[in-house]
Amino acid sequence: MDAVQRLKGSTNLENIQIIKKVGGKLTDSYLDEGFILDKRIGTNCPKRIEGARILIANTSMDTDKIKVFGARVRVEGTGKLAELERAEREKMKAKVERIKGHGINCFVNRQLVYNYPESLFAAEGIMCIEHADFEGVERLSLVTGAEIASTFDRPDLVKLGACDVIEEIMIGEDKLIKFSGVAAGAACTVVLRGATSQMIDEAERSLHDALAVLSQTVREPRVVLGGGCAEMLMANAVDDAAKAIEGKRALAAEAFARALRQLPTILADNAGYDSSDLVARLRAAHYDGRSDAGLDMYRGTIGSMTELGVTESYKLKRQVVLSASEASEMILRVDAVLKTAPRRREGQ
Repeated sequence: MDAVQRLKGSTNLENIQIIKKVGGKLTDSYLDEGFILDKRIGTNCPKRIEGARILIANTSMDTDKIKVFGARVRVEGTGKLAELERAEREKMKAKVERIKGHGINCFVNRQLVYNYPESLFAAEGIMCIEHADFEGVERLSLVTGAEIASTFDRPDLVKLGACDVIEEIMIGEDKLIKFSGVAAGAACTVVLRGATSQMIDEAERSLHDALAVLSQTVREPRVVLGGGCAEMLMANAVDDAAKAIEGKRALAAEAFARALRQLPTILADNAGYDSSDLVARLRAAHYDGRSDAGLDMYRGTIGSMTELGVTESYKLKRQVVLSASEASEMILRVDAVLKTAPRRREGQ
């Protein structure tokens, strides 16, 4: 709820990052303000920066020495090879100088950063982060307001990212990088903990479903009563309409009403109660005029959904009914499957 409310009505779930870390209990999961990148800060670079100016790049920073195995170079002696390597280093140094010319104090690269350029950044007090995964860089670019650069000749055309603090934090036994006070104030990170990776994956799927429903509910705030109440009301309305339909079409309408009553039946079965008894009592309660009656799953009885506060998103409920009915219509349109017998092979 807190994460969705931070979006201020937006349905862009990209601003909510989910990080999975094995270890601890599911109850150790928490929501953290800002953006967390699952990477390490470069060697000897500052571990904390305030008032960060961030350059996000997708450029090769691994050419400070000749790759002898990847290229054929003919030289007269090892001295010439050393000269080539020195030229490569000078070229890399010039590239680092151009990057520094942007007036930054944090450099994030999509690709590898070799030891030499990393040491140059460290000497200037610039935080260097290498191999930031593609999705991580894309999302970091979104939340910090930076553009991903690949050339550095025109600093005036490159849009830098900004945030209040970048620091190294520990989650479990792993070190990660936290960006606080990012430009997209809505950005936040949910850190999921759990005993096994399967448990965390399941928690992530459930969390994503909840975030998707809540983000839509913020835009369309209408809700319906849950606990099988809305389905029973719809089923009764369809039954009433079926009485006025002539011919075989009435059978289809009655079948639709029966299908809607399956939802409270499934709810009761999942909770381990006697679904036949509960659904019959729920139906009787609705015929008695208790239009807010639904299944009270705590006590295994029929209760008032208004008093219990059990609600569901109207938009989600509508979409569920539409999708299910469209799927069944598609199946019914295929009224016969014709199969031809395979042709017999006769001799050579």
